[in-house]
Amino acid sequence: MLCACSGEQFKFDEPPQSPESLATRDFSASGLSSRTTGDWESKLEDFQVDEAESTLKEALSLNYEEARALLGRLEYQRGNFDAALQVFQGIDIKGLAPKMINAIVERIQYRKPRSKGEIVPPSAMSMHSVSLLVEAILLKAKSLEELSQYREAAKECGIILDILESALPNGIPEGIGEDCKLEEMFHKALELLPALWTNAGLLDEAIASYRRVLIRPWNLNPQKLAGVQKELASILLYSAVEATLPPQLQLWGLASPQSNIEEAILLLLVLMSKVASGEIKWDGEIMDHLTYALSIVGQFELLAEHVEQALPGIYNRAERWYLLALCYTAAGQNEAALNLLKKVSGCSESKNKPHIPSFLLGAKLCSQDPMHAHEGISFARKVLDLADNHNQHFIGQVHKFLGVCHGNAARISLSDSERVLLHRESLNSLNNAALNRKEDPEVMYSLGLENMLQRNLGVAFENAIVCTEMMAGNSVKGWKLLALVVSAEQRFKDAQTVVEFALDEAGRIDQFELLRLKAILQIAQEQPKQAIETYRILLSLIQAQRDNQAKNPEQSHIFKSEVIAERNLELAAWQDLAHIYTKIGSWSDAKICVDKAKFMEFHSPRSWHVTGMLFEAQSLHKEALVSFSIALSVEPDYVPSIVATAEVLMKLGTQSFSIARSFLMHALRLDPTNHEAWLNLGLISKMEGSLKQAAEFFQAAHELKLSAPIQSFL
Repeated sequence: MLCACSGEQFKFDEPPQSPESLATRDFSASGLSSRTTGDWESKLEDFQVDEAESTLKEALSLNYEEARALLGRLEYQRGNFDAALQVFQGIDIKGLAPKMINAIVERIQYRKPRSKGEIVPPSAMSMHSVSLLVEAILLKAKSLEELSQYREAAKECGIILDILESALPNGIPEGIGEDCKLEEMFHKALELLPALWTNAGLLDEAIASYRRVLIRPWNLNPQKLAGVQKELASILLYSAVEATLPPQLQLWGLASPQSNIEEAILLLLVLMSKVASGEIKWDGEIMDHLTYALSIVGQFELLAEHVEQALPGIYNRAERWYLLALCYTAAGQNEAALNLLKKVSGCSESKNKPHIPSFLLGAKLCSQDPMHAHEGISFARKVLDLADNHNQHFIGQVHKFLGVCHGNAARISLSDSERVLLHRESLNSLNNAALNRKEDPEVMYSLGLENMLQRNLGVAFENAIVCTEMMAGNSVKGWKLLALVVSAEQRFKDAQTVVEFALDEAGRIDQFELLRLKAILQIAQEQPKQAIETYRILLSLIQAQRDNQAKNPEQSHIFKSEVIAERNLELAAWQDLAHIYTKIGSWSDAKICVDKAKFMEFHSPRSWHVTGMLFEAQSLHKEALVSFSIALSVEPDYVPSIVATAEVLMKLGTQSFSIARSFLMHALRLDPTNHEAWLNLGLISKMEGSLKQAAEFFQAAHELKLSAPIQSFL
């Protein structure tokens, strides 16, 4: 049989050619003279589709379906998609499919190509005929796509996969496409089918099609196969359609993924391994998708590993360190992140262009830890020095971090003059931030908090009101600040009212924090029974949430940060309860609570401090000193235990006054606003007969107590 498939097949990436060139290309292979070709062109213009089809059959000895396939291709190439569709619809693919399948199976059984002189049995279909008909189905699907009939186009394209899957259940063997274009067109169909379902809006069908492409070896080249895997990962991540993997499909040779996210991550990890081995080229989109996927499941350490595995030249050193720092920050490893960011600002990078995002991230991380306050100041000043017209949007944030770092540095400073200077710099920077970012509630929150800590309660109250209005109920952070400021003014009842109002708008974790704040305010109002009941509610809610999380272990990555926050709140609640029971003399209950706190976190300085307070309440001074010593061995600058140690020493006799005084002076160097330290200094001075000095100490203690925020909640 004579077949035009032996000539050049149509390619989608080529522009439509003129009818003359197409006719010449298609029919010259059949031995038609130029005169015959010219006659054909005139006939095509003069006769209808049926007459043209009849001419094709006579000129090329083609059967009915093959003639329609050639004519449909010609119409498609001319851009006559309606006409092409009309021609293709005359081909009975359903009836021809079994013959096509048999022809492919026979071709696989007899791998050697037939000789030109070999006679093909009349009942058999040649591979060229199969190729021609497959092309017709593909062009029919493309015509429907051009006419925006995506669903019908996808169904037609799926027929090609049905035929090849039936004939080749184990995939395409090597050499099947040596003498025709069947494999090439099948690969085009593989790429087209998922796109058609996506355009039709049937994403679950698109996902099934992608999986269908990947489940068998279809001889796709590595780059095209990677493209299919990337597209499937993308649609799994962003489609918002949970397409459960059928049990019979074991795509990866491992246990089947349990969710879209898991499947996408597996695909992306496979792609990253191919990139690392050089099998495919680097593709930034793969890394972007992997970053998003691993961020969703909280696998930031794994993400950091893949950032480190990126080949040299993809990221420069500063960018790589910055990306790794982001990963470690998200994983809660701020120290590791800061060490990397210090490299960016180190001598090795002094000759390179400064990396402002790294300095900004460094300032942010340092603002969260008072021990890194001075490093944060250095990071922030570098950003300010490098700022130009292109970086003005950073200025407000930088001033905020700079202000917070100055405030933290002031609170750990041992020099009074330095502390005053740092306090002033802190407020100046935060006020500058407020001018640059007038609509940023976080800036106003930081300014209000700093004013409260510096005992500027009037200004702090105004800042808290503005912050609450900016947040407009979207966060209870502003309400908590307002409650703390009001409580610092000793208006505990009003502060409790603010907290109860905020509880109605709070999410789960915020609700837990607000319940603890409410209990602390009840303690301040000398309402121990009400406070104990509030803590009981808090602990029962935390336990209920823990039980709920235990029922959904597959979502543990989502609850990871919440679990840490809940654990810290539960620890603080047991410590607070131990303190309450100690004050009301219920020592057995206090011991139960402190034991629970130690069981949760044995090396917590506050747990040992509360233990010491319990011993002290029972007049067990030596045991109390041991407990306070353990607290200070865990955290040498833990001010409450320093002051409590001094109080016990004062009770041991006047011979211990000098040691007690040194403890109290050390506490005041660490926290000059600690009214208990000033009060105990006054008591020592009074016992030693220095009444004037004692009066000054008592006055300072009284003033500080009247404006003291709730320290245990800060």
